[in-house]
This record gives sequence, structure tokens and C-alpha cells, in this order.
Amino acid sequence: MELLESPLMVRALIAAALVGVTAPAIGTYLVQRRQAVMGDGLGHVAMTGVALGFVLHTSPVWMATLVAVLGAVGMEFIRSRGKTSGDVALAMLFYGGLAGGVMIINVGGGSNLDLLSAMFGSITTVTPSDVTAVAILTAFVLAVTVGLRRQLFAVCQDEEFARVTGLPVRALNLLIAITAAITVTVAMRIVGLLLVSAMMVIPVAAAQRVTRGFTATLSLAMAIALAVSLSGTVTTYYIDAPSGATIVLLAIGVFMVMTALSAPLARRRAAAARVAEEVCTRDDVKV
Repeated sequence: MELLESPLMVRALIAAALVGVTAPAIGTYLVQRRQAVMGDGLGHVAMTGVALGFVLHTSPVWMATLVAVLGAVGMEFIRSRGKTSGDVALAMLFYGGLAGGVMIINVGGGSNLDLLSAMFGSITTVTPSDVTAVAILTAFVLAVTVGLRRQLFAVCQDEEFARVTGLPVRALNLLIAITAAITVTVAMRIVGLLLVSAMMVIPVAAAQRVTRGFTATLSLAMAIALAVSLSGTVTTYYIDAPSGATIVLLAIGVFMVMTALSAPLARRRAAAARVAEEVCTRDDVKV
């Protein structure tokens, strides 16, 4: 294929695939604990890291990772101590991170175009070093979200029960926040910091329409995100569209399809449940 003859597009496809499996991997837990907008807050605070990276002539990906992780730790500390509400902490990340990024890039003599590419994603900015960084960060995210899925699910489902069973709830909550921050920077080059939360949430919401268990939801969400990430990247090659917007719109399209399929599927499940209940009732009567 002509597309695969371009080193730039090969790098973009690799990065898109990594984003596709990473974003819903942590997004499933965020949706479970009703923190779907956390990615937005971390995306905004990562803007400060991106600006520092450009001004200091270091890797924007690694600098954004560092700043986003610090922001996630701070937010989790505030939330766990109960000094202010989670909404206020998120708002501080939203506005402080974005304002800090804009201020730093302007004071440091950088270009606002650098921030725009980070905000909305640009496949033309993916470099070999970016792919390496994204691959390393993806390995960490998957090791946490898949390797510790039982513990993380328990914490997201019921913190008090998890604490009673002996799980290190505070450490696991902090790990979720840090993993979410890393995921934000993983997706920065492809979907952008302002759209990464969509890739954490929409594939998960779509999968929930047709699945019933946590593992099934996680697996299907990752498959959906991988498909739309690759499809969106290929589409941008042929129609010269923004990669982040294309990928998110495709994800929304999949969500709408899943929603349309969920109604008849729910009716079939309800009918099967009624039949099973009738069979059990007849068996009880015979006994």
C-alpha cells in the first residue's frame, strides 16, 4: 500500500494503535468510578508540560508526562484529604494548566502553533523518539490496567469493601490517577490533549451498550478504540483531515451503532431470562 511506504504514516499508525489500546484500558476504570472527565483536567494541566518542553528544548512528551503525573498526584491528594471537592480540584487543573501552558510558551518565545498541535493532535508531528516514548508509556499503562485489573476494579466498585479486604486503597487510587496522567500524554500526538478524554470514555460507553461483564467491556472497548484509531489515521491520510477530530467522530459513530443494537439485544436477553424463570418455576412445581 502507498500509505505504508511513508515512514511518517507508519509511525502515526503505530502511535494510533498504542493509543487505541491504552485510552480505554484506563478509561474503563474512570467510567466505573464516575471520573469520566478526569482526562480533560489532566489534558489541560499537561499543556504546561508541553510548553515547558518546547521552551526548554526537551521532549514535550516526557515533560508533559512529568507535569501531568504531578498534577494527578496533587489532585488525588486533595480528593483523598477531603479539603475540597473533586470538582474544584478538576477545575483548578483545567484552568491553571491551560493558562500556565499559554503563559510559558509566550514568555519563553515559543509558538502557539506548538500548543495547537498538542491540543488537537497532529500526525505530522509524530517523530521516532515520540513512538519510542509512547511505546514505553503504553507498556506501563497496560501492565497496570490489565495486570492489576481485579484490585483496581475492587477499588473502583467499592472503596470501603476493598479496604476491609486488605487492599491498599490509597496506593491503588494514586496508581489510577498516575496511569490516567500517563495515558493523556500517550494520546497527545494523535488525538490531542483536549480530545483524549473522549477516547477514554466513548469506546467504554459504546462497549457497555452490548456487554454485561467488566472484562468483556474492557476487551470490547479496547477493540473499538483500536479500530477507530487506525481507521481515523488512515482517513486523515486520504482526506487531509485533523486526526484527533476524525478519530473521535468515528468513535461517536460506533457508539451510535452500539446504542441502536442494544435495544433489540436487551429485549432478547429479557425474553431469555423470562423463559429461564418459567422453566425453573415448572421444575419447582414438579418437585
